Amino acid sequence: MREDNKDNGQPKDGELVLKAQKGDPQSFGVLVKRYERKIYALTYRIMGNRDDASDALQETFLQAYKKIGTFEGKSGFSTWLYRIAVNTCLMKKRKKKLDTVSTDRPVKMDGGEEINREPVDWSNDPMATIDNKEVKKKLDEAIAQMPEEFRTVVLLRDVDRLSSKAVADILNISIPNVKSRLHRGRLFLRRKLSEYFRSRGEL
Repeated sequence: MREDNKDNGQPKDGELVLKAQKGDPQSFGVLVKRYERKIYALTYRIMGNRDDASDALQETFLQAYKKIGTFEGKSGFSTWLYRIAVNTCLMKKRKKKLDTVSTDRPVKMDGGEEINREPVDWSNDPMATIDNKEVKKKLDEAIAQMPEEFRTVVLLRDVDRLSSKAVADILNISIPNVKSRLHRGRLFLRRKLSEYFRSRGEL
């Protein structure tokens, strides 16, 4: 994951972290401002509504502030922060007893059939960048319907454009597992949007 460490006179994440670890709250505040929009976008997509997303956002930065002393720099700060955000969201969803789907079995679509086609590179699909608001709405709905394990990987990999390694670090899973979940998530999205376009007579 690329961190916001541009050569524009702004302090790098590492410098701010070191100051925050020494008890400088202003440095941590800079980190919050630097990442709050990205983290909120992620929590909103996972949680599905503003209230839960805002709660997850606040909890993420609260946990990060409490645990900043444990950050050792083995991964980027942003990767570490994303990991906290994802774990926070998943914990909140577990408390609501939302259903999850095991990644050890294939994705079953409507009717019970299993998808086993070749994966689509969704990030390069023309529909992924289309400006049509209705299509974007349908895409958001499809993502919301996706099993949790697949949705999180698709959001991190295709929406936030993180590398497979970064996603693996965030979720604490292997890179092959990331690719497997991404494969299944992309197939799920393709199926859902194909149904939508077919209903409009465009396929």
